[in-house]
Amino acid sequence: MTKPQALIVGAGVAGLSVAWWLNRVGWRSVIVERAPNLRTGGYMMSLSGPGHEVARRMGLLERLEQERHRGGDSVYFDKSGRKILRLRHREFLKDFPYLVLRRTSLVKALADMVTEHSDLRLSTEVTDTRPGDEKVGITLSDGTGLEADLVIAADGVGSAMRRAMIAPDAEVLKPLGYRFSAYDVPERTLPDADFLSYAAPGRISEFYKLSEGRLAALHVWTTAGERRDPCRPAFDELREVFGDDHRNVGDIIAAGEREQRAPLIDDMMLVEAPTWSRGRIVLAGDAAHCITLISGQGAGMAMTGAAVLAEEIGRTGHIHDALSAYEARMRGPIGRLQERSRNIARWFVPQSTIGFHFRNFALRSMPAWMLARYFRRTLQSEVLVSTLDMPDHQAILKVP
Repeated sequence: MTKPQALIVGAGVAGLSVAWWLNRVGWRSVIVERAPNLRTGGYMMSLSGPGHEVARRMGLLERLEQERHRGGDSVYFDKSGRKILRLRHREFLKDFPYLVLRRTSLVKALADMVTEHSDLRLSTEVTDTRPGDEKVGITLSDGTGLEADLVIAADGVGSAMRRAMIAPDAEVLKPLGYRFSAYDVPERTLPDADFLSYAAPGRISEFYKLSEGRLAALHVWTTAGERRDPCRPAFDELREVFGDDHRNVGDIIAAGEREQRAPLIDDMMLVEAPTWSRGRIVLAGDAAHCITLISGQGAGMAMTGAAVLAEEIGRTGHIHDALSAYEARMRGPIGRLQERSRNIARWFVPQSTIGFHFRNFALRSMPAWMLARYFRRTLQSEVLVSTLDMPDHQAILKVP
């Protein structure tokens, strides 16, 4: 019997996770990725709550534990170098299922598992899509033509497939009024901590020490709402925004520029698509429901959504019913997480001087047990779902 075939657009966390779970229910997948590689570099991310559980069920945890960031204290400074706060994460997150690692590490681990049973094609795009009742006709940029039983758009926030088949960007992309940039540099001499942050009203720079002698950098800052000019050099913009920050911030930006590798830089957007599917085309991961990197849950929710989608396909045996059930299970929790992202952004990067000082005072004054409760609730979020090896197929959808 011929296995049903999925075409997955995008070889990020969402696309690779969907391929793994679909194989579990008897499907084969072709994954196309327009980039020539799996996008090495990138930012630090976390897995907790449902994302951590899904990684465990996929058999990924042992490998990811070896590559995790084993940080201790986090130290927050203002732009003049005055210490705002020191957080001892090991004390209040001990025994909590939680991983911090580079996005690259997760993508590579997923790719190593998926390429055993899926066809991964790099430097390849969809050039034509012909939806039908039973199949979707596809033409690829390498000239290949194929028919798919399901097309899964997992091509990120700026999804071309979503724009062409579901809704235009103007209806879907919701700017938060922030911009971010991420890159890594050779490790610098910095204060004694595994995680450092330099903050000022309207902006923050965060630095993680990596195990391979490098430093991961993340900058977030407020914007006036205008979209970024893609032609403007990223480091020119970083120097302008962070020019009067602490010299350590300036040194790291300069080190990043010397690397001569373009950093990730973009406006921070929520994705709120009016529907996640049309016919036999469905959105997954950030293409369906970006909740921004400051939520700390994007990768975890992409993996969770992949498990839910495959479970519904395997359970119902009918594509249209499965896609409706997938969206029904995930919509409510994702909406609540997106609202949380809006609130986190205002707390994470206060725009006013008064808000900035109030946030710092609140963090310094908060008892350790209350800080622990806050961080645990932030990391747990979300969606506790059944997956394929659970007999009752019931979803428990919960956002505290």
